Amino acid sequence: MSKKLKQGYSNWVDGDRFWGREDDIRLLTQKIDGGANILLVAQRRMGKTSLMKELQRRRQNSYITLFIDLQKATDSEDMIVELSLSLKPYASLWNKTKELFSNVLSQFTGVVEELNLGEIKIKLRAGLTSGNWMEKGDVLFSMLAKSEKPVLLLMDEVPLMVNRMLKGDEFKISHERRAKVDEFMSWLRKNSIEHKGNISIILSGSIGFEPVLRQAQLSAVINNFQPYDLKPWDEVTAVGCLQALANEYGIIFNKRAEFVMIEKLGCCIPHHVQMFFSHVNDRCIRRKEMDFNPEEVDDLYENDMLGIRGHAELTHYEDRLKLILSPEIFPLALAFLTEAAVAGVLTNESVMTLQKEYGFESRMMSEVAGEIMRVLEHDGYVSRGKGGYVFESSLLKDWWKKRYADFYVAVKERR
Repeated sequence: MSKKLKQGYSNWVDGDRFWGREDDIRLLTQKIDGGANILLVAQRRMGKTSLMKELQRRRQNSYITLFIDLQKATDSEDMIVELSLSLKPYASLWNKTKELFSNVLSQFTGVVEELNLGEIKIKLRAGLTSGNWMEKGDVLFSMLAKSEKPVLLLMDEVPLMVNRMLKGDEFKISHERRAKVDEFMSWLRKNSIEHKGNISIILSGSIGFEPVLRQAQLSAVINNFQPYDLKPWDEVTAVGCLQALANEYGIIFNKRAEFVMIEKLGCCIPHHVQMFFSHVNDRCIRRKEMDFNPEEVDDLYENDMLGIRGHAELTHYEDRLKLILSPEIFPLALAFLTEAAVAGVLTNESVMTLQKEYGFESRMMSEVAGEIMRVLEHDGYVSRGKGGYVFESSLLKDWWKKRYADFYVAVKERR
């Protein structure tokens, strides 16, 4: 029987919507069962959150599986609140958590469960200060370590939270902010070591963790987390995904059109594969003809994938880059990426030329370029290729070129 797959619609997926990561599940399971703490590393839209959610689903019989999303968290206290709330489905742990926060929850004795999560979050946050979050966090970790089953703690968007802690709204790394990040990460490191064997932690996020910590010279605080590099799908997995989606929605790929689609993408980032299919499905439904031919791929790619809807899907690459690079150096990063898109490669000579066009009085230009390229490589925008840096994803390269090429002249064409 042919496999079928429902679309994910840009959200994380698990269960019967999860596709193509069996080897990663198997390897991560071995590492977790061996007591490892993991730093999940990947470029954007690779499916890190979906992988964590699927691990949570599959390991729930062997572990107490806790998933906390720190996308909106701004400090250590927020993290403790989210960890506390994740215990609500586990009665014995939740009762102990309520005791830990009795100073703010006692007035609601007997009716706490009637409060919605937002109200409970406010009350828990009120019970935390810069002076006691660490103490309460230690108690929570000790509680988890003594649970009847080992604990798998999945922490998503930790780099975003740490980035906010480190830079604030004005994007300035101060001594005080650096000290707070050091305190938080050292605390997390201490608990991950102290409770090794009872609690396994996976950290992940939509911006690279190492570049953020490196900016504050704090890279060592995650050296006990084992990096796991989540790669793009291979062609077989990506084509299989398209075929399973086609089977679910009644699309007929003629003359290996799905293979032409994958070749067009260049790099099989899971979200981009599903995004391509979504455009195919929409087009077929509108014209009331469910056959899709390879001759249509270029037109759909240019007008839909790189069009207005595609723009909305891909602008997050630029938005996330703004979060990690300061406003001072962000324009140079845009120039580097635009040169790589328009010229096909960002050479060392181009880097030197572009550096001269962007004056930096307070920092060495070589230091600035080095910081930018570490971020662009780590987060999967570009990789080192023949003669310089090249885009890994043809889709991202073509989108970047379409967005900026009209206002840019490649370095080698300048006079």
